[in-house]
Amino acid sequence: MPIRLEPAPTFADRLRSAERTLFGMWSCGGSPLVAEICAGSGLDIVLIDGEHSPVGLESILAQLQAVAPYPVVPIVRAPYGDTVVLKQLLDLGAQNILVPMVDSVAQAEAMVRAVRYPPQGVRGVGSALARSSRWSRIPDYLARAGELVSLTVQIETVDALNAAADIAAVDGVDALLVGPADLAASMGLLGQQNHPDVVAAVERVIAAGLAAGTPVGVNAFDPDTADRYAAAGASYLLVGADVTLLARASEALADRFIGDSPDAPAAASY
Repeated sequence: MPIRLEPAPTFADRLRSAERTLFGMWSCGGSPLVAEICAGSGLDIVLIDGEHSPVGLESILAQLQAVAPYPVVPIVRAPYGDTVVLKQLLDLGAQNILVPMVDSVAQAEAMVRAVRYPPQGVRGVGSALARSSRWSRIPDYLARAGELVSLTVQIETVDALNAAADIAAVDGVDALLVGPADLAASMGLLGQQNHPDVVAAVERVIAAGLAAGTPVGVNAFDPDTADRYAAAGASYLLVGADVTLLARASEALADRFIGDSPDAPAAASY
């Protein structure tokens, strides 16, 4: 008798049922072990990064398997909004997809089609061969696939900022995520994501999402800025990353035990 399985709630499901702001962190190092440690932290979200991290499909799969036993929502960021890449991520079992650099309604609509089967979309049908359906152990997977996947798109440029209200209203876009670093760069303020103009732009996107009934999240590693965005109505916040936590903590150890000793190793030059 074959096992019948029921998939976990999607990110969209979690957002709908949440009674507070959700908090999460990035898994950027590519390690399933580190992803599992993050998943057991008590945070709500682990976001596996396929855009700025040294990961491929096998690493993403291993991280999804590592975090699966924990009460955390795993989201996978695609390297870019490509139909084939999204098909592969979906088939390996990523229920919650994040697409970077979505600048227009047309792009958002194309991403919706990419994560849906025909006739609503263009996702290739290979579920019987894939982890997404647990090899046909999820009953009626093909008929239910649309409700078992969530799509979040990133607002990261001035063009996206100006189109944010319309993007938020696209049917099939479950959430927005603002990337203040790229948005600041697009605004001519490279490296200044806490600049007042950038903060105001982020809050403008949050307001657009609230008006459309679409949850908006923000990448905000500075605690005070994260608190401000939560107060402005952000539904979720990404407040750290495995690699940055390790970098700062290891530096703190060096400062504590070595400090300015003349025997300390010189900083590397690249």
